[in-house]
Amino acid sequence: MNAIEARDVTRSLPLGSEHIDILRGISFEVSKGEWVALTGPSGSGKSTLLGIVSGLDSPSSGRVLINGTDITDLDEDRLARVRNREIGIVFQSFNLITTLTAQENVEAPLYVSERRKQARALAREMLERVGLADRRRHKPAQLSGGQQQRVAIARALVTQPSVLVADEPTGNLDSATGAQVLDMFGRLRDELGITVIVVTHDPTVAARADRVLHIVDGKLA
Repeated sequence: MNAIEARDVTRSLPLGSEHIDILRGISFEVSKGEWVALTGPSGSGKSTLLGIVSGLDSPSSGRVLINGTDITDLDEDRLARVRNREIGIVFQSFNLITTLTAQENVEAPLYVSERRKQARALAREMLERVGLADRRRHKPAQLSGGQQQRVAIARALVTQPSVLVADEPTGNLDSATGAQVLDMFGRLRDELGITVIVVTHDPTVAARADRVLHIVDGKLA
């Protein structure tokens, strides 16, 4: 069974009486434990595709399966459960809650899961994995960009998902810190057996992946 399957996925948006086609029938599969990069010029549809794969958006047509479960037509409650259990998401802008400590940010996804009683211990373990156990009481403003991104990665992985999706995860980092984050992706992929799918415009980031899917004008090139 593949970790991710996209079957003839399209996405269009209304513009007056017409529609703009963003994705034009994309199909691909990602094996369990594989690291895939989505590349393409700005406006090509790669972030839209990532949003659909992660269950944050819906296709206009086509199907998306995560570990064999078709998430395309799930109601919001069931989709939220699949996202919480199967998919971890890392954003370019970190999206940390500024009033919470690193520990509390990582705990947050567990509050709505069956493991909420273990939230404190699991969050601390994940912060140790990303090398930030000693900064767990610090709030985002007290952390560097690279440290904030590591907290965001810990938060994405604390629910023990099988798939990690990341949208330009090094976009706001300098090259050295970005390389450290990519090293961490590789190490965590090897340790946890997760599947990684990363949107990037940076060829050095794409080079870290096992395979690159290049999107141009809403289609796989």
